[in-house]
Amino acid sequence: MTLPDSAWKTSVTPTSPLRRWVRPILVANLVAEVGIVVTGGIVRLTGSGLGCSTWPECQPGSFTPIRTAESQYHDLIEFGNRTLTGVLGVLALVSVWVVLRLWPQRRRMHLVAYGVLAGVVAQAVVGGITVRTGLNPWTVMFHFLMSMVLVALSTALVRGAADEESGPGELTVHPLTRRLAWATAGVGAVVLTLGVVVTGSGPHSGDADTPARTGFDPRFVSWMHADAVMLFVGLVIATLVAVRLTARDDAPKRAWYAVLYVTIAQGFIGYVQYFTGLPEVLVLLHMLGASLLAVALTWGVLETRRLPV
Repeated sequence: MTLPDSAWKTSVTPTSPLRRWVRPILVANLVAEVGIVVTGGIVRLTGSGLGCSTWPECQPGSFTPIRTAESQYHDLIEFGNRTLTGVLGVLALVSVWVVLRLWPQRRRMHLVAYGVLAGVVAQAVVGGITVRTGLNPWTVMFHFLMSMVLVALSTALVRGAADEESGPGELTVHPLTRRLAWATAGVGAVVLTLGVVVTGSGPHSGDADTPARTGFDPRFVSWMHADAVMLFVGLVIATLVAVRLTARDDAPKRAWYAVLYVTIAQGFIGYVQYFTGLPEVLVLLHMLGASLLAVALTWGVLETRRLPV
């Protein structure tokens, strides 16, 4: 059941406290989405993926860790990651509520908010499948890529909150520049996917005792990933030049400079970790950088329209 438009309008006024809280709520949701990637990386890099041996329970007969001498710290790390998933679910639910409450006519924002909520639930299920399949590398990779999608959707919510109207909006750059931005984002998605394959083929399996890998040659997939990165860097620079030449204001320029800076940082970390034997700290920073790249790319594409809802 939905309230009539008049009920929405009378309950949420321009000075309503809810308007002051909507952006912090959506930003908190985005930060939590990035945070779950980082904590998931900690689970993987510490070999704590099976710290909780089953799902949805942590241990058979208990939803919380059962401390033993053999469990060490692994069960606590895995349980902490699962707990953050619950927090994320609450934030996603609250985000849906504020979006529906403030913008009853913005159907695209509604779809994005519902997408985030559904994605969090799906992530929990995929996480359970991952545990029950003994950290199958393909489900682990899918788990990470789903997180990238959720980070992008959460970014779209934050960016969309800057607009108060609905509709397709007006282009802030030349149409060809917008197409180039979308193409760059598409190649960025390929880069992220190949990066996940590299991790799934390397030494950090997520389980300290029985590593499960893809079977690909780590050097070969690393080269493939590096080649895709080279193409991506070229497209980022081309998009930035096109934005600088055609943008009507500074917002798209700032967004694509951010994409460039994150890309450079990611490339630097990627090469250093490769030549230093994949130390855990650098791998974790690279995973954080992947999330920030998803944020920057999404923001950059959405800034090519005035109303990216």
